[in-house]
Amino acid sequence: MNQRPLWVEGVSDAIGFLGGALLGFWSGQLLGLDIFAPGYGNRTIGAILLVGLGGGLGLQLARRWRDTQAQKRNKSP
Repeated sequence: MNQRPLWVEGVSDAIGFLGGALLGFWSGQLLGLDIFAPGYGNRTIGAILLVGLGGGLGLQLARRWRDTQAQKRNKSP
């Protein structure tokens, strides 16, 4: 059975997702894309895509980090 507390998993997932989504938002802003523009033009869709991709990548990075920490913990005598 998994010995990792569920709250650590939830908090690290949330931090990874939020951090990635914010990076996607800020990179969209740098590219001139506005997620809050009225309507669904190409610039808005592009911004939504960047936020979604950033959130997903941040979540995956958080999960890989947790797996790495678990492997280090299991290697220790």
